[in-house]
Amino acid sequence: MQPKNDLDFSPQDVNVVNPKQARKAVVATGIGNAMEWFDFGLYAYLAVILSQLFFSGVHNSGLQLVLTFGTFAAAFLVRPIGGIFFGRIGDKYGRKIVLSTTIILMALSTLFIALLPTYEQIGIWAPILLLVARMVQGFSTGGEYSGAMVYIAESSPDKKRGILGSGLEIGTLSGYIAASVIVTVLTVVLTDEQMLSWGWRIPFLIAAPIGLVGLYLRRHLDESPIFQEMEKAQEDSEEDEQFSFIDILKYHKKDFLLSTVIVAFFNITNYMILSYIPSYLTQVLKVKETTGLIIISITMALMIPLALYFGKLSDKVGNKRVVQLGLLGLTVCSIPAFLLIGNGHIAAIFIGIFILGFFLSVYEGTLPSLLPSLFFTDVRYRALSISFNISVSIFGGTTPLVCSYLVHATGNALAPAFYLTGVSVIGLLVFSLLFITTSGRALKGSYPTVETKKEAHEIAKQDPEEALWWHEESLEIEAERQS
Repeated sequence: MQPKNDLDFSPQDVNVVNPKQARKAVVATGIGNAMEWFDFGLYAYLAVILSQLFFSGVHNSGLQLVLTFGTFAAAFLVRPIGGIFFGRIGDKYGRKIVLSTTIILMALSTLFIALLPTYEQIGIWAPILLLVARMVQGFSTGGEYSGAMVYIAESSPDKKRGILGSGLEIGTLSGYIAASVIVTVLTVVLTDEQMLSWGWRIPFLIAAPIGLVGLYLRRHLDESPIFQEMEKAQEDSEEDEQFSFIDILKYHKKDFLLSTVIVAFFNITNYMILSYIPSYLTQVLKVKETTGLIIISITMALMIPLALYFGKLSDKVGNKRVVQLGLLGLTVCSIPAFLLIGNGHIAAIFIGIFILGFFLSVYEGTLPSLLPSLFFTDVRYRALSISFNISVSIFGGTTPLVCSYLVHATGNALAPAFYLTGVSVIGLLVFSLLFITTSGRALKGSYPTVETKKEAHEIAKQDPEEALWWHEESLEIEAERQS
């Protein structure tokens, strides 16, 4: 329930959720996340083939590949627009309607790519239509991941928000692994001519049934209990005013900045491992593409249980301590990890990548539950969508380009390691100074969420200032708005 202005509350005000429903929410939302990273992996792995099929009018293989990745990058430009659009709908009409819409758009746009004619068949329209499909994907992704984080956080008991939120990242890792496995199998089974002719379409076609399953599961979800209670409170008070984007920046600037910084160090690490390092292995170290793919895939598979572990650990010891572990680890270990990767031996390469993957799994396990806890219920979807997608577009999407430029400009293959170290140091300072642990606490703007009515009665007896720890901040925001 959306709290009143005073701190008094009863057991009836406490949100009681069924853990089974929370786990169901993780599965339903995780499928959309899996689709996003499945498509990401496909486009990266099939980039050379796509460049030949859709940019064959350009008679330079290097430029073909640049244009292909340029089309890929275009999706990042529209993500903030999608975040603003879907975030506003999600805060006004509910989380469920957005999640059902985004998975439809993601599935249809990926299916559209599978059915696209090539440059030889329709000329310049082929790359144009590919660009349109990628931009639709980016637009829908702008509301997908942040919405999934919000929905799971609002559907989970406060004391299990970390472990349930980490389940969302199983989708990320599974989607990427599935893409690598499918592309590897097709590459082995089919000839180069068959892959160019029709084989490349098969992985994209798989997106359609995945999307249908995800849509079915999402349509059978209930709206998040915290959003339902906010709606009821607004009906009772006859208030329906929404914060504008300017208001969010004005009254929630600290949390918006913190969210942007957190997403930056998370995604710089993420895209460095998933985007930059694979190309570094093949182009600089001359490692076979299949070998590099296997190393990355094994690392991703090992990260799944690690992410779940760190999510559970954050529920026990607090998410601030766990995230600080990841930041401190990358501050100390980024350079040694890249030294191992640069060694050139397969075992050393694997150990180096796994070190980076280990600390990335700290973020994977904690941040899906941490980020939604930064904002109040009435602005949570918009504030998180906008800050997340702006940060991903500026920092995450540019990571491979920045790393390549740094190596080229300095002539030092360790330049990306220094970049990651610097980002981690800045992240550690900002995070340590601005973030207050939220593990086991009520989400901002709502009463505590528990599993049983017994817990509801127990928590109602506790100090209300601790149970509604965010109350003073809400009064400060309200006073600032009235002034």
